Amino acid sequence: MTGHIRKILTLTLLTILVSAGPGWAAGNAATSGNELSIGRAVVLGVVEGLTEYLPVSSTGHLLVAKEMMGMGGDGQVQSAINAYIVVIQFGAILAILVICLKRFMLLYRGIFQGDAAGRKLMANLILAFLPAVVIGLALEDQIKGRLFGTYPVIVGWVVGGIVILVFTYIFRQRSRDLHQGKSLEEISWRMALFIGVAQCFAMWPGVSRSLATILGGLFMGLSMAGAVEFSFLLGAVTLSAASFYDVLKHGPEMVHVFHLSSMTLGLLSAFASAVLSVRWMVGYLNRYGLTLFGYYRIAIAIVAMWLLV
Repeated sequence: MTGHIRKILTLTLLTILVSAGPGWAAGNAATSGNELSIGRAVVLGVVEGLTEYLPVSSTGHLLVAKEMMGMGGDGQVQSAINAYIVVIQFGAILAILVICLKRFMLLYRGIFQGDAAGRKLMANLILAFLPAVVIGLALEDQIKGRLFGTYPVIVGWVVGGIVILVFTYIFRQRSRDLHQGKSLEEISWRMALFIGVAQCFAMWPGVSRSLATILGGLFMGLSMAGAVEFSFLLGAVTLSAASFYDVLKHGPEMVHVFHLSSMTLGLLSAFASAVLSVRWMVGYLNRYGLTLFGYYRIAIAIVAMWLLV
């Protein structure tokens, strides 16, 4: 295990462990369960940024961190907390806009200048996004009511970890080189639609949107680089839509319950940590694959269960 691997996994684990403590993460001893203190905002932002594009489930990490920091409540408070966990994704989205600027410029040329490659990429992203729209709107209340909890997240981590290890074993048995495969430019509408359907499994917090879309892409014959890049771009579209939706639906509740300054600091923390995480992830996945994350998901599930118990 290289030094870079140890650093990023240790940082992610320490973030969750820090959030479990009653001191800094809570802001101060008098911090109430529904207050978004500066310490809590930074913790949530760092957790979001580090985990959003890794195949480990950012929503799962955020829900567990929220539980460990004692952030809870009923009605409006709980709704505001869950909405903020979605809205904080804006920071990670901005990181992808910066890192994948060339691809977004291609999309711009496709929309406004008729560039054929840009139009194809935009069409594939829209097609991959549609299943999440249909299923998300239809099952939103059931998903948030039954799956936005610590124990469903832990189960999702374990299941996702096992899936990674099984897929990795199958690829290894078939001697498949994950560096080989179709590139982003070669994605067909069928591939895009399949990846979009796979993304819907990530509505179960703990599964990971990144994991579902990367595995979907690999299953359809994309190279690791192509699958990761399409996952990033699709994530920007999906997360933007989900964040805007929650702002429109729960914005007044968040502003009423939380301070705007704390929420803004959380977004900035998410942006900075996402930039570091994504730059590391691209190089690591292209070189080593997904296996490490399978073991990490199972390990973090065990740690989270131990801390909660």
